[in-house]
Amino acid sequence: QLPLQMMVLPGILFMIVFNYIPIYGLKIAFQNYTVVDTMDSAVWVGFENFRIILKDKYFWESVYNTLGISLLKLLVGFVTPIVLAVMIYELKDGPFKRIVQTVSYMPHFLSWIVLGGMMITWLSTTGMFNQILMGLGLMSEGKNILLDADKYWWIAVLSDVWKSAGWGTILYLATMAGIDPTYYEAARIDGAGKIRQIVSITIPLMKTIISLNFILTVSGLLNSNLDQTLVLMNTQNQKRAEVINSYVYRMGLAQGDFSYATAAGLGVSVVSVILLVSANKLTGRLNEQSVL
Repeated sequence: QLPLQMMVLPGILFMIVFNYIPIYGLKIAFQNYTVVDTMDSAVWVGFENFRIILKDKYFWESVYNTLGISLLKLLVGFVTPIVLAVMIYELKDGPFKRIVQTVSYMPHFLSWIVLGGMMITWLSTTGMFNQILMGLGLMSEGKNILLDADKYWWIAVLSDVWKSAGWGTILYLATMAGIDPTYYEAARIDGAGKIRQIVSITIPLMKTIISLNFILTVSGLLNSNLDQTLVLMNTQNQKRAEVINSYVYRMGLAQGDFSYATAAGLGVSVVSVILLVSANKLTGRLNEQSVL
């Protein structure tokens, strides 16, 4: 057991340092904390920071944007890896299948700095998307699409799906690889086609991993991608691009209001836990068993 426990040790230390020790710092959510104070000397203000948050219209704008983007990501981004995994699984083993997997995985390993730069270039006035749309006759002249606030939600959703869909297929492909081939043989003998086999065998046997991913996705609805937002957000689309994470980042680090930012982050964490438990109970009822 010693070699195995030594392999686990770095992960345990990481969690202690970055997940458990910072819990002590949550107390500043109930204090009027400044950089000249310590966590023990700062003045206690109770729930005053939370009352300020509830009256802050800019915070609620960030909540609205976060929910809008996250729900779209849930609708599009949750289903896409499942569909892509099934399509890859149904391909015959060979060079083409390996190329498809490699190409779909590749965006995951690129940072949002790189992908964001690509998106900014493609969506610019003379970028690839404008050239395609003008070539198809759908636009008469180019415009910077990223400056259009009304289109930002879909830009954020589709670019996130592009980055994560391929990597998200790994768990599904691993699950499908463990399905007993005799199920498919029996289905073919009974005259079932590919679509019927997928609907009646593949998807039901993936139910557990789909439920698990659904629970984790729902619990993270309020935690939109900060890296993506910081790269793609600008002064023109900020009204629709500002999410809770970026707002807390600006209030905490940019403006130095640490108590406000901590209170907002704590509130989001509490709601995320509620969403996690609710999603677990829902999937438990649907599957007649508890997943987590």
